[in-house]
Amino acid sequence: MQRRQIAQTTLAMPVLGFGGATLGDAGGSIPEYQALSTIEAAYAAGIDYFDTSPWYGNGKSELRFGAVLRAKPRASYSLSTKVGRVYQRCTDPDHPSQQRWRGGLPFSPTFDYTRDGVLRSYEQSLLRLGIDRIDALLIHDLDESHLGSPAAVEARLDELDAGGGFAALAALKAAGEIAAIGAGINRLGMIPKFLDRFSIDFFLVAMPYTLLNQEALDAELPLCQARGASVVIGAPFASGILAIGPVAGATYGYQPAPDPVLQKARAIKEIGERHGVPLGAAALQFPLAHPAVAAVIPGPVNADQLRANLKWMRHPIPAAFWQELKAAGLLRADAPVPEGPG
Repeated sequence: MQRRQIAQTTLAMPVLGFGGATLGDAGGSIPEYQALSTIEAAYAAGIDYFDTSPWYGNGKSELRFGAVLRAKPRASYSLSTKVGRVYQRCTDPDHPSQQRWRGGLPFSPTFDYTRDGVLRSYEQSLLRLGIDRIDALLIHDLDESHLGSPAAVEARLDELDAGGGFAALAALKAAGEIAAIGAGINRLGMIPKFLDRFSIDFFLVAMPYTLLNQEALDAELPLCQARGASVVIGAPFASGILAIGPVAGATYGYQPAPDPVLQKARAIKEIGERHGVPLGAAALQFPLAHPAVAAVIPGPVNADQLRANLKWMRHPIPAAFWQELKAAGLLRADAPVPEGPG
């Protein structure tokens, strides 16, 4: 599988990785054998970049990746997880963390971007994974949607800066414990805030750059190019609709897809059908045409979904498909697109 380097680091990723949010069991428990066999199938298929987080299932996703990966040669895969939350036991079933991850574990987080918080989060992740080295650590959910207000975001950025959290990450990188420092981004506007204050190697961007939304072309992705920061695209299916199609129950941005989104997805799907292009193939391959993007990391929950992702990544897409999308106003005219046959 083609590999792309992350910024100026020693870390290179396959263009198709494995995102671990879905294995946190947001909607209810996925059988353990199913989760582990999906990770095994990905590894066997040559996917060797895995991303997880303490937040996904309140530790459940990390436990699952560790159960599989710690039995593999450490040099045979790359692994990233996240910092910004530390965990303790939770006995309140109505706690927001328990409601967010319906099949998750009985632990709840506290945000902490200080030096001590970052190092404690890192240590907790190592213990859950059962692996003594992580290739990249990402600053997680430092944005208004999780912290509640612009003032809270600024306070946590100050905590990360003056409180020593970023310095701790930089020291881990300088010592060779990690190869890269990243930040998870869900909202536009945060990439400039990070790059104004910190040396970030890559951003994990979920939602602002997909087949349905290219707002990140205005400022975020050009800034990444200018500063030499790489981008990994999480949620390339826009949380579901681009994988299952514009059908009843489809989600967009982790919520039921609104009518305008359903209509746009239907129009893209219809053009795809004329060109023999599955919606999922277009969704996975589109972001990789941008020069800042290193990888896409969908989150399969079973082996069938994994096989579909692999098939879609290999599916030939003619240039005429992208041209028709742009002509119909369904894709921005300035969006880079893959070079296709014809």
